[in-house]
Amino acid sequence: MARTAAALVIGNEILSGKVQDANTATLARELRALGVELTRVVVIPDEVSLIAAEVNALRHAHDLVFTSGGVGPTHDDVTVEGIARALGRRVVRSPEVEALLREHYGARCTEGHLRMADVVEGTELYSGADPRWPTMVLGNIFVLPGVPEIYRYKLEGLRPRLRGADAPFVLRSVYTALDEGEIKPAIDAVVARFDDVSVGSYPRWRDPEYAVRVTFDGRDGARVREAADAFAALLPAGAVIRSE
Repeated sequence: MARTAAALVIGNEILSGKVQDANTATLARELRALGVELTRVVVIPDEVSLIAAEVNALRHAHDLVFTSGGVGPTHDDVTVEGIARALGRRVVRSPEVEALLREHYGARCTEGHLRMADVVEGTELYSGADPRWPTMVLGNIFVLPGVPEIYRYKLEGLRPRLRGADAPFVLRSVYTALDEGEIKPAIDAVVARFDDVSVGSYPRWRDPEYAVRVTFDGRDGARVREAADAFAALLPAGAVIRSE
């Protein structure tokens, strides 16, 4: 059975609309390339009790859990405390991370900077390709920052750790000039014939390029391509703008 994953996005700024979440899309793409299904995404505010409750719920229901946000030096960075409460452990200062921070900031290093060396007791520091900035790992929980550039960098470093026997997902897209009402019979026919391929339909509103993008994805590349070709063949001439 394929591994499943959940994303826990933590931050008042996401819920208030001050910051747009980009990390979930990054995580979804990365996991699909590794053959892991992202099956749940939860967005919560910076509250220790909520973090603890969601971490416990997600870690028991999924093979992998990825948190995003709340690991900086300010008052609202409470993810580590929340995970510690979920696991019934203490928050402790990591000498290894403290040394990395002191080296990085030099004479500018403050107690605020060093707060980022606080970890949950028993945390594994996974270095991946870059030993300068290890990722905090607690069992099946991966603690990642909220800044999209750093999140993406850390996630790329986790690839060796996350790679398993799961076949990666293959994606094909067909862009059409017809609307969903017009292409529904073709979609239904393909869905009935290819039950091992996931089919999605995504319309655009007043887009001069195309009307609907229909996607086909699954673990068997040949079946995915066959499904996409079968769909395109059911449409009238000129309806397909492009396939990729």
